[in-house]
Amino acid sequence: MTSDPHARTAFKVSSSVARPAAESAERPQPLLRRRKPRRLALAAVVAAIVVAGLAVSLARRGGGDAQEGPAGVTDVTSVAAHPNQSPPRELIAAGRSAVSAYYTIKLVRLLNGNAIGTYEWWLLNTATERYEKADWAWLDVAPEMQTAAVLERDLPVDRIGLLNLATGKVQRWIKVDRSVGSVQFSPDGKRLLATAYRLNPDGLFKDASYSLNGKSVPGPKQSRTGFYVIDVASGKADFAESPTKKNREGIPGGGRQDFQWSRDGKLVWEPGNNETGKIYYGVTGKRMPAPDPETRLPYPESVLSPDGNLVTGAFVGKGDEIVSEIRNAKTGKRAAVIPGQQLLAWADNRHLIAWRCAPERCSPGEGEFRNQLLLVGLDGKVTPLSGFRTANLHDEGRWFPVLTRR
Repeated sequence: MTSDPHARTAFKVSSSVARPAAESAERPQPLLRRRKPRRLALAAVVAAIVVAGLAVSLARRGGGDAQEGPAGVTDVTSVAAHPNQSPPRELIAAGRSAVSAYYTIKLVRLLNGNAIGTYEWWLLNTATERYEKADWAWLDVAPEMQTAAVLERDLPVDRIGLLNLATGKVQRWIKVDRSVGSVQFSPDGKRLLATAYRLNPDGLFKDASYSLNGKSVPGPKQSRTGFYVIDVASGKADFAESPTKKNREGIPGGGRQDFQWSRDGKLVWEPGNNETGKIYYGVTGKRMPAPDPETRLPYPESVLSPDGNLVTGAFVGKGDEIVSEIRNAKTGKRAAVIPGQQLLAWADNRHLIAWRCAPERCSPGEGEFRNQLLLVGLDGKVTPLSGFRTANLHDEGRWFPVLTRR
């Protein structure tokens, strides 16, 4: 399979500027306009961040790779839809994927001239199936949605909490010697990947100011030191040094430069300007070649169906069409074209969760960012899952979902 040049360009742009928390996520994500095959979530956040002078990383983990769970689901089950809620108050889910949490981003200015890009989180209470405000700086939800890994405010921090989603209580803490600023569950939920920093990765510092639109604004500082791979059951934490190197090819320029798990959980990666869009490392920090299955995916953000036969492709809308493609994972040939701007996660082998703006109000520059979560079938059938987000890309109340296998 060859990579779409438009998609590769969009990924490079997002990597060089910032990447929000992101399936989570998102787990920010690339900007998608109806007439250009780019991605919505990352670019939307990136645009807001750039305007604010904020360089944060929200590369969230996706919600449905083939390695993440059992295959063979044929019908959509347990659909929980609330098309009148945005942001959602009650559970949104379809099939194997659910919105386990969502976040907003705001810029907090400090008296000393510094600032912090702050994530505000709403986490699912699985007992009530409602989203509750959570005062954590960073979090990720494990597959099967029983546990969340949480980090306290004032990043970086020296412990990781394991929180019960039914009770909202931290069951235990895992201490680390080097402070961390992000955490992510492995695809099987048995390990954690935590990126370590000397400074707050979302901090903006007066002594690193730069000019934005003719004004001096505080800027990020690169302070990554490496990453931990942590066994959840025992709490054993192994550290691998991997500091940021200035002007290193493929490393984004922001302060947050988190590592992510590979789809099979055997390697970790960071953004890179190569064919896969990613630079891979072993869990000890040694650079490794890209896994074969990932070299054959059409885009860095592509998501495999549960049975591994299909993979999400690019936005391919023309004129007034708001559609994206599905490809055969083995041949790379187009298998379907379905409604949606950004295909986020598979509900089963024939249905996906996607963002889409309202067709009648989706004019570029006006309503293209007024979008809602949909359940979309390969047959083109659409079921609204959430209400519409505001069309203002820079609204601090704009929410971003974390999709998790349940």
